[in-house]
Amino acid sequence: MSKLIDLSVQSFIHEVDSKSPAPGGGSVSALMSAMGVALMRMVGHLSVDKKKFLALDSKIQFEFKDVVESLEVVKEEFMHLIDQDTEAFNLIVKAYQMPKNTEEEITMRKEKIQEGTMKAIMVPLKVATLSLSALHQFDYILTYGNKQTISDLGVATLSLSSGALGAIMNVMINLPGLDDEIAKKQFLFQVEDLKHKVEEAREDLLKKVYLSLNSK
Repeated sequence: MSKLIDLSVQSFIHEVDSKSPAPGGGSVSALMSAMGVALMRMVGHLSVDKKKFLALDSKIQFEFKDVVESLEVVKEEFMHLIDQDTEAFNLIVKAYQMPKNTEEEITMRKEKIQEGTMKAIMVPLKVATLSLSALHQFDYILTYGNKQTISDLGVATLSLSSGALGAIMNVMINLPGLDDEIAKKQFLFQVEDLKHKVEEAREDLLKKVYLSLNSK
């Protein structure tokens, strides 16, 4: 099967719109976050050569460009996670299809299910964590970026926050499959904290976006 990231937009949409459960919400969440970061970088590209930007203190210009550059790594990571999420789901499916006729087969099958489940937790957890990290870069771009791109930053906020919250849902739906109760509680605490921080960041950023739009 071709990698999801190599598909055309149209093919990806059709791949999601099928009887197959994967790619599903996890891969779509990673894609939404990737698009959010891409929009942030677009704003950066449309800002650095403008007169208002060039009039800023050189330190601010340097830090702004550094933020935009650092988001390239984040974008690339999201692109990898689009496929990794579907791969994790497929690992679980494959594990459940393993034979269970002997004690050895039962043990091996259980181990593989746990391995797949852990990956199906860790991949969206990474999407959520990276999304929150990217959201924390918004203020700098919002403050010093091209004001004509404010709506693009609004869409980027929605994309990244939706990607993060969708990823959190994917962590939560896989937690019951984890046998390690201590790890399960730790993951739940982590995603609840992430959810609170993402929602807080989204609300704060959208207020600033709408305030800027209404002042035009």
